[in-house]
Amino acid sequence: MKTHRIPTDHGTIAVIESEGAGAPLLMIHGNSSCKEVFRNQYDGAIGRDYRCIAMDLPGHGASDDAADPERTYWMPGYAEAAMQVMEHLDIPAYAVLGWSLGGHIGLEMIGRTDAVTRLMISGTPPFEMTKDSVDRAFRDTPHMHLAGQRDFSAQDVTDYARSTCGENAPQEAFLHEAVARTDGRARERMIDRITDAAAVDQRRAAAKANIPLAIVNGEEDAFIDNDYIAAISYDNLWEGQVHRMVGIGHAPFWEVPELFDPILRRFLG
Repeated sequence: MKTHRIPTDHGTIAVIESEGAGAPLLMIHGNSSCKEVFRNQYDGAIGRDYRCIAMDLPGHGASDDAADPERTYWMPGYAEAAMQVMEHLDIPAYAVLGWSLGGHIGLEMIGRTDAVTRLMISGTPPFEMTKDSVDRAFRDTPHMHLAGQRDFSAQDVTDYARSTCGENAPQEAFLHEAVARTDGRARERMIDRITDAAAVDQRRAAAKANIPLAIVNGEEDAFIDNDYIAAISYDNLWEGQVHRMVGIGHAPFWEVPELFDPILRRFLG
């Protein structure tokens, strides 16, 4: 594995890269998580066959906190940071796997660059830029409010780590440490600007994507409305269906990599 500290306009970004010689895959984690959540992929057979690049978003993991939270901690800022990482690595074309917030960043990216050749999202409901659409896309579950809460108690850290990874998923210490480490302004600013008109309309980006768009969700995801996602009419939906993994929560690639990775491999082709 290779590690990098990559300078961007949004701070220095921590990156881990697998040794695979195949097509490049950028992996973008969710809210209050870190790149290590993709460990099973980049450190396993996928990483041996493909060039996996997993990054810590600004304000997360081993990356810098944003010098200007208003500029960085929302979809366009995160998308810019991700694109600059790939430019620094001199990778002109790549696939993206985005989980939860990472999927929203991926949708932002395909509205801003032609460098993304295919996109897989997981735990990411593509919403229109209205509060009503956001309310329909996400479920009002006990820990949903934490997604935009700046300051966390020790119990909040535990609750958010457990719910985002899935109640039946492995609960390793680094997942909780990632939640505790996250710059709380990142949660607060991202939610405050989630329907900002300057960002890409997520539902339109997904529906009208001119690249293959794969959607792989856990059927028991506590945060998203799977029926809302399935009801969207997509122009370029990979395999013609939204994949719903029975009995699985918000992070299927972490909870059941043995089931998720064959789908990812098929998608990467």
